[in-house]
Amino acid sequence: MNVHNLMEDLVIQNVNEMYEQVKEAKAAWLTCDCENCRLDTVSYVLNRIPPKYIVSGRGVTHATETLNNKQFMADVNALILEGMRTVSSTKRPFHGNDRRENTVIADDKPSFNFPTFTGTILDGSTFEPITGAIVTMKMDGKPVEMIDKTWSNPYTTCKSTKGTFSFWAKPITAEKEGEQQRFVFTFEISAQGYTSTVYNIGVPVISEAASRKEIDSTYFLKLKDFILFKEGIENPMED
Repeated sequence: MNVHNLMEDLVIQNVNEMYEQVKEAKAAWLTCDCENCRLDTVSYVLNRIPPKYIVSGRGVTHATETLNNKQFMADVNALILEGMRTVSSTKRPFHGNDRRENTVIADDKPSFNFPTFTGTILDGSTFEPITGAIVTMKMDGKPVEMIDKTWSNPYTTCKSTKGTFSFWAKPITAEKEGEQQRFVFTFEISAQGYTSTVYNIGVPVISEAASRKEIDSTYFLKLKDFILFKEGIENPMED
C-alpha cells in the first residue's frame, strides 16, 4: 500500500517559489536559502496544516477542492513566510553541514539499537518548563555518540519544545543477533541559577540483525520529569 500526503508536494513547491521571490526582493531578514533552511521551512509548515492523504488518482481529484481554496492557499503561504523568518533567525547547530552528513548510515552488522530517550526539565517551584537547561547523556563517563549530527549531545532545552529534550544514541556493534546486554546511561542536568542533578538508568537491549536507519515510533523511552530547584532552595524530595 502506498499512502502519500499531497500537502508535501504542495508545500515543497510553494516553499521553493517563496524563497526565490524573497531572494529577488532582497529582503534583509532572509539570511540563507540553502537546502537545510528550505527543508526546515517545509517541516515547519507541514506540522501546522492538516494532511491530505491519497492512495490513487481518484484521491487527487477529491483533493482538488482543497488546492483551489484561495483562503487555504493564502494561509499556507502566510505560514511559509512565518517559517522562513523563524528558520532564518534560529538556525540549527548543524545548519552549515552538507545534508549528506546529517543522514543516518545503516550498518548490516548485528547491532544493539537504542530507543529514543525523551524527558522534560521543570522548575521545582512552579512546575513550568525550564528553557536553557543543559542535558548531557553519558556512558562510562563519556558523552554518548548520537546517531547523526542532527541530534545534539549535550542538548539545550528551548521555549518551543517546552523544556523537553531527546537523544538517539548511535547503535553499538554486537557479536551476533539475539545477544542481550544491559547498558547504563547517565543524564547530567544543569541550568543557570538551579542546583544540578544526575540520573542513572539501566536499559536492557537485545541485539538485532542490523543497525536501524529510521526512528521507530514504538521504540521510545520516556524518562521521568526532572525537577530542578533554584539555588538556595531546599529540595523537599530529599527529606
